[in-house]
Amino acid sequence: MNHSTAPQRRAFIAGTATALLGLTLPLAARASVFPAKPIYFVVPLAPGGSADLLARLVGQHLSQRLGQPVVVEMRPGGGTVIGTAQVAKAAADGYTLLFASNSLVINAKLRSNLSYDGIKAFEPVAMMVSSPQVLAVNSASPHPTFKDWLAAARAHPGSVSLASLGPDTTQHMASEMLQHTAGIQLIYAPYSGGALAVNAVLGGHVDAVLGNLAEMSAHIEAGRLRPLAVTTRVRLSALQQVPTIAESGYPGFEAMAWFGVAAPAGTPREVVTLLAAGVQSALNDPDIRKQLLAFSLQPNYLGPADFAAHIARQYQHYARIIDDAHIQVI
Repeated sequence: MNHSTAPQRRAFIAGTATALLGLTLPLAARASVFPAKPIYFVVPLAPGGSADLLARLVGQHLSQRLGQPVVVEMRPGGGTVIGTAQVAKAAADGYTLLFASNSLVINAKLRSNLSYDGIKAFEPVAMMVSSPQVLAVNSASPHPTFKDWLAAARAHPGSVSLASLGPDTTQHMASEMLQHTAGIQLIYAPYSGGALAVNAVLGGHVDAVLGNLAEMSAHIEAGRLRPLAVTTRVRLSALQQVPTIAESGYPGFEAMAWFGVAAPAGTPREVVTLLAAGVQSALNDPDIRKQLLAFSLQPNYLGPADFAAHIARQYQHYARIIDDAHIQVI
């Protein structure tokens, strides 16, 4: 045996083993070091509303859990398309996340000119909450009930205005559903944020608002807004005296907003799983749950697979609404 070559042979074997091991490590290594830098949570809605609050609560919890800053970036505009497109085109590494809502599936159905594949461009991470919708008027409004308001809208087509978050949002779809099912014609007034829509009614610029209870509850309690109807299947515990639209003569009417987290398609499964666990931990935190419930946001966690199934069902749901009501992009 040539002893002079033994160290070289051992060095070669060790080097080969290291190289082979390196081929098997990238995915695991990425999971073990993720996150190694700040995470950006893009919210394609205006600041000041329920989305802003939820994103910051969950983002702060994720930051503490993962040991890296989670930067909430508000990117409103284009019916949520601007911020959504930003995430769709980002690297699939878990460092850019989307605050997803019903608008994700609505735009996928309504808009044929998106710069990204409406739903396939994203990897569902987790659903976070559901949010009931309320139709309300200024307390000085001459319409004391939902039926009175409908009667006025029916008597004067195209003269009653309705503010909401929009376009192409849960609230926009709910207003279109209402017009279609009730046979009324409203002036639709879309705003970039739910809080802005509420302020328009408070200021007397618009007749009514349809939006998240979260953005109205304080004004309802203070007597500045009068809730006329809710869009849920059953009455809300917080507004027991307020009828549902369904019980007011339109059986089956329902519109609920939901908010979740998505990542660019192709994000490693172990990173998605890690992020989903962080979201679930946030929603299980007693203090966060208390704050969400106080803001009329109902924690409703779904993991990656269940959230993906929910998105698929929601697409079919809104596709039927859009086709039946012949809704077009505003």
